[in-house]
Amino acid sequence: MAAVLGLAACAAPGDVFAPRAAISSDRAAAPLAHPVQVTGGGTTTFGTDLDGDGDVDGSHFGFAAVIAGDGLAQGHFTCLMAGNANFLGLRLMAVQGPITSGALDGRSFSGTATVKVLNAFGPGVQSIFRDIPFVVAVTPGGPGVATLQLTVFGVFDGVAGDVAPGNGNYDLARETLTTGQITIH
Repeated sequence: MAAVLGLAACAAPGDVFAPRAAISSDRAAAPLAHPVQVTGGGTTTFGTDLDGDGDVDGSHFGFAAVIAGDGLAQGHFTCLMAGNANFLGLRLMAVQGPITSGALDGRSFSGTATVKVLNAFGPGVQSIFRDIPFVVAVTPGGPGVATLQLTVFGVFDGVAGDVAPGNGNYDLARETLTTGQITIH
């Protein structure tokens, strides 16, 4: 103890042996960004006939998520064909799952979905694909302004409507809202 006091007494300013101020290990971390809420629902159009069946394709969607300052999110996403129109020859299709992460500006979010399709692999055949990673990019606004773009990873690569065939994913074209709203707060 005397040696430590002796060194402290002899220390000159800037001396490497001078006692240091205590550093607290429980110092608060820098504050994270405020949570962002992203919500939307409505119908969309691709603005073109993606599958060559003579009609302009689109979908129905709904989502709500809160994205924390660390990028983790809580919410749910649904994109579907509810039987009143078809997309790629499918009248019943759903991509549904929890939203688990997102961009801090709220313009994209991701999670893992269950994809259900009817008649994709034959009349009356229901196919269910589980634990399919997805990402959605959005632009806020109302009809004619807001956009939504869905990509599902590891499935359906090269199927009609895939705008980036060959990458192992199903990248849909950007859809524009025809009804509804997308908001980011």
